[in-house]
Amino acid sequence: MIEQGQANSYALIVSTEIVSSAFYTGNDKSKLIPNMIFRMGASAVLLSNRFSDRRRSKYQLMHVVRTHKGADDRAFSCVFQDEEEDGKKGMSLSKDLMAVAGEALKTNITTLGPLVLPMSEQLLFFVSLIARNVFKRKIKPYIPDFKMAFEHFCIHAGGRAVLDELQKNLDLSEALMEPSRMTLYRFGNTSSSSVWYNLAYSEAKGRIKKGDRAWQIGFGSGFKCNSAVWRALRTVNPVKEKNAWTDEIDDFPAQVSR
Repeated sequence: MIEQGQANSYALIVSTEIVSSAFYTGNDKSKLIPNMIFRMGASAVLLSNRFSDRRRSKYQLMHVVRTHKGADDRAFSCVFQDEEEDGKKGMSLSKDLMAVAGEALKTNITTLGPLVLPMSEQLLFFVSLIARNVFKRKIKPYIPDFKMAFEHFCIHAGGRAVLDELQKNLDLSEALMEPSRMTLYRFGNTSSSSVWYNLAYSEAKGRIKKGDRAWQIGFGSGFKCNSAVWRALRTVNPVKEKNAWTDEIDDFPAQVSR
């Protein structure tokens, strides 16, 4: 990160999904699925550690937590690209994908929780952990209430099943899930760039106020789960600051079948 490097620097972060390079042209049905679920998409964000840029910046990066499960064979192979005898490359998605994603998310939020949650939620989580692991009580793991830490949730729009599962596990309302569901509905699964479409949706709706905290959750092959926490340095004016949603934001939220 630039905060650990040279002072007074800029960093350009580009998130993209390019389906053409991974498009499968073979006949293996299991490898045709990625052709249907991914869409082209991209976003770019300029980061700065220059003090003079603070007054015009929209957000301050507070935390980044990266979880990589590549050492586990099941996680490594749940999203896997290989080459067939005729030279055609294709990507396979295993049935373990959702379970692996859940495990990666659990590891990620276990690290993130102490950084963002109020002490009351951390205490409840710790008591639950002690009861289950030390006293061997058969109780469900306590899931902290992350709504006490964030006003906005920008969840990787990888598919309806992904969003449904995270909504259930994090106990999020439909209102908090709206940016993610509308991003999936309007732009499809644009992979890592979808978390920026989510944030742009809230900006276009005029919902980003000074001091608000946003949690971006992204997933990827490997298997990876990454979190980025941002704090709004000012209220974002949707009239003056345009983005990909501006011209049609009044048409959303749209009715999406569940």
